[in-house]
Amino acid sequence: MTLPLTGGCLCGAVRYSISAPPRFQFHCHCRDCQRHSGTGHTSRMAVTLETLTVTGELRWFRVTGDNGSGLLRGFCPTCGSAVVNEPERLPDLRMISAGTLDDPSQFSPVKSLYPERAPPWDVVIPG
Repeated sequence: MTLPLTGGCLCGAVRYSISAPPRFQFHCHCRDCQRHSGTGHTSRMAVTLETLTVTGELRWFRVTGDNGSGLLRGFCPTCGSAVVNEPERLPDLRMISAGTLDDPSQFSPVKSLYPERAPPWDVVIPG
C-alpha cells in the first residue's frame, strides 16, 4: 500500500488524504448499504479519525443502520458522491467509500459484513 491514500468525489469539490494504513477493509451487505449504493453492497475502508484529512464541503444524512446504531453518511453536495461515513458507535473511525480512491487498486477487502443479507447475485467474501 502506498501512503498517503488520496481520493475524492466525482466533481473534485471534496478531496481527502489518509496518512496511515486502514484499520480494516470490507464489503457491507446490510439492506441500508444496498439502498445507499444501488447494488448488493458497499465497499469501505475504516480509517482512524486522526489519519484522515478532508477538504471541501460535505453534506450529511443520518440513518439508523441494521445494527440499530446511527450512521452519518457524508456526500458531496454538488455531484452526490458518497465519500465518508461516521458510525456513531465508533466515533474514532471513518468509513471511506473505496470507489472514491484515486487508485482503487489500493483497496483489498478482507471480510463481508451481513453476508446473510447479500442478494443471491452478489459476491460475498468467504469466512
